Amino acid sequence: MSIHSEADLILKLYELRREPTLRQARDWFFLGFNPASLDEYNAAVLGEHSGYIRMVLSYWDMAAALVNHGAISVDLFNDTNSEYVGVFAKVEPILADIRAATSPRLYVNLEKLIDTIPNGRARTAQQRERIKKITAHLAAKQGK
Repeated sequence: MSIHSEADLILKLYELRREPTLRQARDWFFLGFNPASLDEYNAAVLGEHSGYIRMVLSYWDMAAALVNHGAISVDLFNDTNSEYVGVFAKVEPILADIRAATSPRLYVNLEKLIDTIPNGRARTAQQRERIKKITAHLAAKQGK
């Protein structure tokens, strides 16, 4: 795979991220999707934002598959993307439960990519704490 082909794929992934519905889904996912259990995950997946959840998680799992299969190098992908770490951070604590209830292969590409990057699990934990702080700050701000 040439660097030009990889760059083209990166730009196509970026274009997709700018699509209005995916942009709305990503915004909601980071601010409104905070499942702490399989029951909360299932309630969200069966709720009004089901499409947003599926859209964001499947987008980043697909992008991770491109990296895992060599279409985009890990270094180039990491130099141009970080959002996928936050996406994985949302489901990582309950991933085993989700897979047991649905499919053992769910989000496997995303997880494989996280485990490929330096300090992937530590970065995921840091991102999860950052998201919690942002969410708490926004909730406190709305309460004023």
